[in-house]
This record gives sequence, C-alpha cells and structure tokens, in this order.
Amino acid sequence: MPSNKELMIAGQPYWGGDPELIAERKHFYTLKLEYEQKFTDDTERQRLTQVIFGQCDETTYLQPPFHLDYGYNIRVGRNFYMNAFCTILDCAPVTFGDNVMLGPHVQIYTAGHPVDPVERSTMVEFAKPIVIGSDVWIGGGAIILPGVTIGDGVTVAGGSVVTKDVPSNVVVAGNPARVIKRLEVSKQKKESE
Repeated sequence: MPSNKELMIAGQPYWGGDPELIAERKHFYTLKLEYEQKFTDDTERQRLTQVIFGQCDETTYLQPPFHLDYGYNIRVGRNFYMNAFCTILDCAPVTFGDNVMLGPHVQIYTAGHPVDPVERSTMVEFAKPIVIGSDVWIGGGAIILPGVTIGDGVTVAGGSVVTKDVPSNVVVAGNPARVIKRLEVSKQKKESE
C-alpha cells in the first residue's frame, strides 16, 4: 500500500496529518530558518538553496522571508528569482522553466481540499502539479491554483488568480485570470533560437 507521501506526490487523496509528512514540513522549517540566518553569506545561501529545492543551480535566488511546504518537490531552471513573502505549497511537483521571476507575495498552491463539507471533515487532501514555462513573470500578489500549466513568455499581472491553463506568449490578468493581450516574440529572441 502506498504511503501518504507517495499518494500526495502522485496526485491521489492523502492524509496531510501523516507523521512522516509532518516531520518533513518541520525539517523544511528548520532549513528555512538557517537560510534566513545565513542569507548574507553568499556561499551558505547558495548551498542551502540547493538543499531546500529538489533541483536548482547557482543562479537561483530566494529573497526571504518565504514559505514552502517541503521544497524537494520544486524544480527550477536557470535564473529563477523569488521575491519576498512568496508561498509555494509543493505537495505535488512544481516545475519552473528558465528565466522565471516571482514578484512579492506570489502564492502557488498545488494543495487542495474537497468542496463537499462531509468529505472535507475527514482531513483528506489532494494535490495537483503546477508547471510554469520559461521567460515567465508572475506579478506581486498573484495566485496560481492546483493543476495549472503556464506557457512560455507569459506575464501574469499582479493580483491575478490563475485558475486554468495559460497559453504561451500572453498577458493574463484578473480574478479569474483571462488573456488580455497576445504578445509577439521579440526579434532578438527569434534570432537566438
């Protein structure tokens, strides 16, 4: 029988109160405190970033304070920047492409709960993966909900709530977010491909 951790990562219903999951969230919190204490030491900051995330490199930059559930379910490409007060509930995998910037207070939620109140009272949860492409800017205060995929070259306007997939090369805004502008890929980008 799969563990609650295996069920969680696979997107199946799971119990978030599982002792293994609680211990892993506490472990992340310890790493986060160490990161914040050693933030001004570039070598230690880079080392801890690579311990916190499931995949990243030396170009990853996290501005504290921030909150993650586990960290190990997050994979980032090159030149990832996360501004202060961001939250990523990474119960399922969260994948970022290259050149992604998160403004302050961005919230990325893979976690969800049943809408039926009787089912919800069982404390069973679910999680759906989130994929964010390359060359994406997510403006301050935006919220990305479970199961969303955001294409390449997207701008998510500040304060938007993204409830469904977003195609590449657009600007989305609003609650729920909708496409407000289609973007032409710059000549410089086209020539480098």
